[in-house]
Amino acid sequence: MSETTAGTGRETAAHDTVEAAVRAQLTKALGGVRGMLEAAVPTIAFTGTYVAAENIRLAVGAGIGAAVVLLVVRLAQRSSPQFVLNSLVGIAIAAFFALRSGKAEDAFLPGIILNAGYAAAMIFSIVVRWPVVGFIIGSVTGDPTAWRRDPGIVKLCSRLTWLLVLPCAARVAVQYPIYLADGDQSGLLGAAKIAMGWPLQVAALAAMVWLLARGRTPIEREEPA
Repeated sequence: MSETTAGTGRETAAHDTVEAAVRAQLTKALGGVRGMLEAAVPTIAFTGTYVAAENIRLAVGAGIGAAVVLLVVRLAQRSSPQFVLNSLVGIAIAAFFALRSGKAEDAFLPGIILNAGYAAAMIFSIVVRWPVVGFIIGSVTGDPTAWRRDPGIVKLCSRLTWLLVLPCAARVAVQYPIYLADGDQSGLLGAAKIAMGWPLQVAALAAMVWLLARGRTPIEREEPA
């Protein structure tokens, strides 16, 4: 048995219920408190610098510089740079939009579009009865689609997916009208993005934990051939 297979087996064996498996995987996906803070710091640096200096290039440099510092710290500690890299890519795309147009508020447009896309994709997955959270269960059980044979699990996964949709939809509903408003809205957009970033994710995760804590659906694992 390979080390990878053994590791997967230990992870699978650690969870006896669907609820425990989904809860663990969602926590891992968010990267914990540190991962969520690393996602917020470059935005704080960009917004704070622009509000103080009103210089887009300086603000972009501050945002990217903050992400690079966080990446160096991760590499020095030999820990996973996944969430910092995600943040670095995000601030780089935001910088491209802002520098191309010369408007600081355009740095927030990619995030608005991304959240709208996430919300639409997850709603579609619910409508066609392939809720995205179901694939978390599949990653634990070793069968990516077996969960669909149980209507109860499909219903649970649909509810959990709705809880992931809500933060994305809320961000679009609040931030897009601000973006469309007259004048420089970068300071307000930055504040809204920070306030609606990890705090909303934590709230969604808390709601999921509450929902998952109410049930104990056993995991039916595939038997090795």
